[in-house]
Amino acid sequence: MPAPTDSSASRPRTLILGLGNILLTDEAVGVIVVRRLEEAGGLGDVGFLDGGTLSFTLSGPIADSPRLIVVDAAVMGEPPGRVCVFEGEAMDRQLSGIGKSVHEVSLMDLMDMARLTDSLPKHRALVGIEPAAVDWGDELSPAVAAAVPEAMGRIRDLLRAWDQGEASPQGRSVRDG
Repeated sequence: MPAPTDSSASRPRTLILGLGNILLTDEAVGVIVVRRLEEAGGLGDVGFLDGGTLSFTLSGPIADSPRLIVVDAAVMGEPPGRVCVFEGEAMDRQLSGIGKSVHEVSLMDLMDMARLTDSLPKHRALVGIEPAAVDWGDELSPAVAAAVPEAMGRIRDLLRAWDQGEASPQGRSVRDG
C-alpha cells in the first residue's frame, strides 16, 4: 500500500489572489498585477490565482494558505492610481469599513468563513489600487496602468518583510511607499 502523502508540502507558502473583471477597465487591475507578477517570477514559494469576480470556491485556497495577499481595485477616496497596503487587522478594518470595492462584501464573507473555520491566514494583506474608471473596456486608465509596477513592488516588499518576520501583529496600513 502506498504511503500517505502530505498535500501541504505541495501548497505554496503564500497565495497572491488577484480580483477583478477584465471587461471593466480599472476593475481588472488585481488580475493584471497578479498575471505580471507570475510572468516576472522570482518570488519563491508563491502561488498565483486569478480570482475573477469572486466566488465561495476561493474559500479552499484561502484556508490552505498560511500567507495571503489580495490585489484588487478599491475605492478608498484616494487619487486614481494610488496604491494602499492594508496588512493584518488593518485589512480586516478596511474590508468592514467605508472603503469599498465591488468585491468587498464577498471578500469579507470569505475572510469570515476562514475565521469561523480557524483557517484565516496569519499573514494577510490587501493591496488596493484606487480606480479612475470602472466602465466597459479592456484597458486600464493611464493612472491605474502607471500604478501596476508600484503595486508589484509593494507586494515584493511585503513578501520580504514577512520573510524577515517584520509583520505587525495589529496590522498596518501603508498608503505611501
